[in-house]
This record gives sequence, C-alpha cells and structure tokens, in this order.
Amino acid sequence: MSKSLRRVTAALDAAGLDARPVEMSDQTRTAAEAAAAVGCELDQIAKSILFGQGDGCALFLTAGGNQVDPDRAATLAGGVLTRADAATVRRVTGFAIGGVSPVGLISEVPIWMDARLLAFGTVWAAAGTPRHIFPVAPADLQRITGAKVAEFTTSGE
Repeated sequence: MSKSLRRVTAALDAAGLDARPVEMSDQTRTAAEAAAAVGCELDQIAKSILFGQGDGCALFLTAGGNQVDPDRAATLAGGVLTRADAATVRRVTGFAIGGVSPVGLISEVPIWMDARLLAFGTVWAAAGTPRHIFPVAPADLQRITGAKVAEFTTSGE
C-alpha cells in the first residue's frame, strides 16, 4: 500500500468512518473515468480542484460535471488564486495530481464544497492514487474536511 493510500485510510479511520478505498481496474484521474469505473452519475464524483494561494493552496470539492468559476472561487478565498502546479500540489497536499484526496492532506488548506454533492446519498472521492477512490456520504465528507458549502461552480465539464 502506498504512503498516500495509507494516509487516506488512516484519516478515514480517525474520522470514525467505515469507508474503504477501492482500487479500480482502470485509472480514475478524471471525473468521467471515475464515474465510469464505479458506475455512478458524473456528479457523484467529488473532484479535488486546487488553486495556488500565497505559499499554499485552496481546495474546492466540486461535483464531477461542474467546473470551478475562478472569480467566485477567488471571492470565497478572499484573494488572488493561481494555477497550482504539480510541485505545489504535492508539497501542500502530499498527493500527486490525478489522485488528490480531500482527506489525509499533509497541510491545512481552506476547503469549500459544491452544494451539488449534497444531493446524493454517496459520493466518491480520490484516495491518494490515480486508481483508488472511496465512497462517502456527502455530509460525512463535509464534516471530516471542514469544508464550507458555497456556490462557486458553473455546469459542464
């Protein structure tokens, strides 16, 4: 088991959740790939979208079919957001792009959550690798990440 996957599993355990990461036979780097692998609706995939903010990042948990509106996101974050490069994402989260989990981060980052995710009984999020995802109730995801539900998306992936 990779260090990243162990960190996600430990975070889920520490939160008291029975959610277990599942290894997919195909990659789950994109929301469409993850939805196809799981057999769920595209919007049931909780994408971890990161923007650079100062020396760190801001994380936006977004329904699979939605995109982050950069202006709305910057307003929520209270300042300028930039594209987070791969090195920054790894340094701040401990994960590589394509497998960034919303739990098990190595640094504290502000997190916002797309209200669309709350429409489902279960959503799926990256578990630290391009092939692992985990199921979780949206309310539990919000609770364990400390995410603030907000409007910051536009439709269409």
